[in-house]
Amino acid sequence: MCGIAGFVGGEARSAPEAHAVIQQMCDVIEHRGPDDEGFYVEADVALGMRRLSIIDLVTGRQPISNEDGSIWIVFNGEIYNHQELLRGMFAFAIWDQREHKLFMARDRVGKKPLHYALVRDTLIFGSEIKSLLQHPMISREANLEAISDFLSFGYIPDPITAFRGILRLPPGHTFTFKNGRIQTQRYWDFDYCGETERRPAHDENYYIERLRELIAESVRLRLMSDVPLGAFLSGGIDSSTVVAMMAHHMGQPVKTFSIGFSESDYDELAYARTAARHLRTEHHEFVLTPDLCRLVEEIVWHHDEPFADASSIPTYVVSKMAREHVTVVLSGDGGDELFAGYDRYAAHQKREKFERIPSFVRRLMLRTSRLLPRSAYGKNFLRNVALDPAARYVDYISYFSEDIKSDLLPIGTRHAFGGHDSAEAFRKLFAVPSSADRLDHLLYLDAKTYLPGDILTKVDRMTMAHSIEARVPLLDHRLIEFVQTIPASLKLFRREPKYILKKAVVGLIPQEIINRPKQGFGVPIRKWLNYELRELLYDTLTGKCARERGLLNQSVVQVVLDEHRRGRRDNSRHLWGLLTLELWYRALIDRQPETKFAGAKHVSFDRLAMGASG
Repeated sequence: MCGIAGFVGGEARSAPEAHAVIQQMCDVIEHRGPDDEGFYVEADVALGMRRLSIIDLVTGRQPISNEDGSIWIVFNGEIYNHQELLRGMFAFAIWDQREHKLFMARDRVGKKPLHYALVRDTLIFGSEIKSLLQHPMISREANLEAISDFLSFGYIPDPITAFRGILRLPPGHTFTFKNGRIQTQRYWDFDYCGETERRPAHDENYYIERLRELIAESVRLRLMSDVPLGAFLSGGIDSSTVVAMMAHHMGQPVKTFSIGFSESDYDELAYARTAARHLRTEHHEFVLTPDLCRLVEEIVWHHDEPFADASSIPTYVVSKMAREHVTVVLSGDGGDELFAGYDRYAAHQKREKFERIPSFVRRLMLRTSRLLPRSAYGKNFLRNVALDPAARYVDYISYFSEDIKSDLLPIGTRHAFGGHDSAEAFRKLFAVPSSADRLDHLLYLDAKTYLPGDILTKVDRMTMAHSIEARVPLLDHRLIEFVQTIPASLKLFRREPKYILKKAVVGLIPQEIINRPKQGFGVPIRKWLNYELRELLYDTLTGKCARERGLLNQSVVQVVLDEHRRGRRDNSRHLWGLLTLELWYRALIDRQPETKFAGAKHVSFDRLAMGASG
């Protein structure tokens, strides 16, 4: 595991100039690899890496070349069957000196990140955006289309980023740069096929047994490590299943780590303890106290972009705690997207009956919903059921509805978006699967958007912030390819989520865990914003910087704040998103104040050249 960075092409530069820039690009991601660094620098190429030593501790240095030094690679990730093929998590760059060609690739699901920018024939890349920002050719300019996407979904879906000109390579894609031209190509995708395409048909017991075998194999492969290893344990079915498989394969108790809250409605420690006792783990737990002001700024800095998923906070803290004991953790992330674990899947099924309403009536319902005030009871439901299936689901998962965005954004900001439709790409993805079962369409859309854009981004950034490697065995691509052949009716059975997974783990984990209602990784953000984070919230959203920026309608922001403070409406999700957006602007666009979280000034080629000539 490591962080990588580099740049190729463009005008020739001296080795000292190039080395100074690549050094700074790697220094800023030292948290991804505190154990070692390595560089390859020539006139038209610079590759760098920061290494977190996990396997082959002594001889695993990078960059690595072939026998004659004509081909060089920097690699971030782990390949669990390295003697066979690429099965694991990865993002890498290969420079072919003879062909003057850069080849890059990202793993199938998006576990490891890879960003790039093309500026005047120079290709600049890195694991994290903050590496690219150290390059003197990169300007810090907000991408307003991405900001619109963030307001819609709470994160920024691939391939654009919050910075104009910086892109993210989508999962399952390769990238080639030669002669100043970029070519990307998809090499793998989720494949939700229809019932008639599943051959041969199998009974429920077959799927149960095969699923258990593949999960066990996936976990076993991810136990490969030359450093201490453990697991995150929330007390849910996914993490408990992973720990149960680890306990089966390991000859010693699994080190498990859990986090809870003093607020009982959000605390899952009791379930985590139940699982830990049953599986006889070496259990560690931590109760998160709401002393969060500085923590919020750190989290924003590590994400590089606006990111509204408040579960980043407990993930960040439990990662810090785990790093005191282990260097590698396994987690249960991906189970909800794979096995239909979210409540929204059942909710969407319930609302399918409204499709029988004549279209002209639904259009009338939609127009009526737009006339109602924002606080009117039933406004959101009336709008949602009036939409077509794709638009309905996109509306259901939206962070800010289009109506609220319209109120929140001044006319000038909306014009700056240039008519950008944040939901268009989602609606197209909804239509991709050939399956006639609506659930397959929902799972495909989430696997292409929410999974890499939110869940895996959070896991990577919050664990790597503390130099810890997170592995997600439920997202092994061979396991995914099998699960896609399981009929949708066995994933969401009579509105019971994860039906087939629950059947597969009977006897492995406590029945209490299997039967418990889904809670999710929620945080008491409503209370925090009313008390511990209140001063930060008001100072940030109504302060001079926000007012002068003019991105948001300040009168509407004030209404949202007042509604929340007076208890008239729980606006905590919206306020948290707006808080992270403004903090991101200050730290990474305005760079005020210039601290670690704002980033140091980047190296200038011109300044280096003057120093060298003097």
